Amino acid sequence: MKHLTALAAALTLSAPAMADTDPTNWQSVVEEARGQTVYWNAWGGSTTTNDFIAWIGEKVAADYGVTLEHVKLTDTADAVARVTAEKAAGQETDGAVDMIWINGANFAAMKDAGLLFGPFAEALPNWQYVDVDGKTVTTDFTVPTDGYESPWAMAQVVFIHDSATLPQPPKSAEALLEWSAANPGRFTFPQPPDFLGTTFLKQMLIELVEDPAVLQQPVGDDYAEVTAPLWQWLSELTPTLWREGRAYPQTGPRQLQLINDGEIDMAISFSPGEATAAIANDQLPETARTFVLDNGTLGNASFVAIPFNASAKAGAMIVANMLLSPEAQLRAQTPDILGYGTVLDMDALPEADRAAFDALELGVATLTPAQLGQALPEPHPSWMRQIEADWSERYGVGN
Repeated sequence: MKHLTALAAALTLSAPAMADTDPTNWQSVVEEARGQTVYWNAWGGSTTTNDFIAWIGEKVAADYGVTLEHVKLTDTADAVARVTAEKAAGQETDGAVDMIWINGANFAAMKDAGLLFGPFAEALPNWQYVDVDGKTVTTDFTVPTDGYESPWAMAQVVFIHDSATLPQPPKSAEALLEWSAANPGRFTFPQPPDFLGTTFLKQMLIELVEDPAVLQQPVGDDYAEVTAPLWQWLSELTPTLWREGRAYPQTGPRQLQLINDGEIDMAISFSPGEATAAIANDQLPETARTFVLDNGTLGNASFVAIPFNASAKAGAMIVANMLLSPEAQLRAQTPDILGYGTVLDMDALPEADRAAFDALELGVATLTPAQLGQALPEPHPSWMRQIEADWSERYGVGN
């Protein structure tokens, strides 16, 4: 009830922003959505993810008459920049971007600039199944979502290793540094600003910083002091990396290819089920396994948001709601499809859906929730932006 009260208050405050489409009148949303084409701007660097989005498109087409077009991005910031440019040009309607796979700094920037439609998330019919108490789905990198984005997947940092060449992987920043020095060229990470590369930097900062709690606040005047241990650690690690740190893989999938080709022994991932899916798809050897660090790893949710001037707001809400359906969430968690964690509360599901989740085999290389442990909270987005910029200046290719 408290969520409905908060939603009603937010809707009252935001009524002018969504007079054309009312999320609380779901029947009108369904009627308006029929025949619409939704341009979902989402990362397109993974075949399995692309296939899942295509399946979502088949579902909304069959059930609601909505056409879903996947606009494949290499960087979410490109979609944010498109909406920002439209806003600057006074384009208040008929925007080119209908929905964005988003979180972190990009969400914070759009929210601060008033570039988002909503609130809509808590009005979605399938919101009733979302685990609002047990999972971080109402804040995004410490920023309250306030209903302006809807979650659709849970992620937690894991590391993938080839157990045939690395049976006992390093499970701390110190151990990784020692192992990489003793085995030069056998480790790397995606080049920031790739989100996995930046995630690796944040993961190491959380472990190396004196007080991780400071990262929950915006960057302050003590930035240099707080991050000094990270830069010292990287100064020792970088020369020991693959290609001596003079080149980096551009994406997460490229890391996996390097493992499959026998060039490196371990890689970072934000999907606990990615190794199992990659084995099934012949992208990793059968000896690939997954581990987490001794002191825990970062976790967050993936969200979708709708720009303020989207052409197909109703259709975008249909897609967001489909992503929250038990059927879609179960498919996303299936190891050889995506292996993503679910945002749903098992106790809130109908018995048949709960049984389907209980029966799901996670796969040989996927850690159970107990093995993953409690996810560490993401730092405030300002830390990511500053660390990305500093890393590029210090270690970016060509420097």
